[in-house]
Amino acid sequence: MSSNIKKVLIVCVSALTFLILSGAERACAQTLAVKTNLLYDATATINLGAEVALAPEWTLDISGNYNAWDFSNYRKWRHFLIQPEARYWLCEKFNGHFFGLHVHGGQFNTGNVNTPFGLFGDCRGRRHEGWYYGAGVSYGYQWVLGKRWNFELNIGAGYVGSDYRMYACPRCGEYYGKDHHDYFGITKASVSIIFIIF
Repeated sequence: MSSNIKKVLIVCVSALTFLILSGAERACAQTLAVKTNLLYDATATINLGAEVALAPEWTLDISGNYNAWDFSNYRKWRHFLIQPEARYWLCEKFNGHFFGLHVHGGQFNTGNVNTPFGLFGDCRGRRHEGWYYGAGVSYGYQWVLGKRWNFELNIGAGYVGSDYRMYACPRCGEYYGKDHHDYFGITKASVSIIFIIF
């Protein structure tokens, strides 16, 4: 990844993290929630999200995902992802329809797998190691299950760019060089259980 793209990604993540932390202080008396995405859980990816109310119809959601496991036949889909999202709620926060704008970035080391939607190029029979970044828009809906529990469905689409080094085989192998892959399509999908803290 070029140094300019890295700088843009660092600035975006830093700015959104600052907004979360500054908003959390004002919103503590309003609403703060933590969540887990069951779709990531199903792929053995550790994930945790937090959402904080910034205004009556605005929240800021940030999720982090991490997968460090190797599987049989030298298959791996190691990665981490940070994905902040600003959300506008049509009725009230944490209830009903919302639209979001998200950015994302992270690092990956994949080998001998078909990555979802070909995100990191063709990794069958070889290994790709690098960084990814991008942005997108989303739509979602949240159901109130009880005083402290909610359920959410969310789908998003946008852009993912990835810069990586290629190796001949999933475990080690000859270095093939660098490549870049652009992807336009699904950038976010979640089926989440949410616990409301405040």
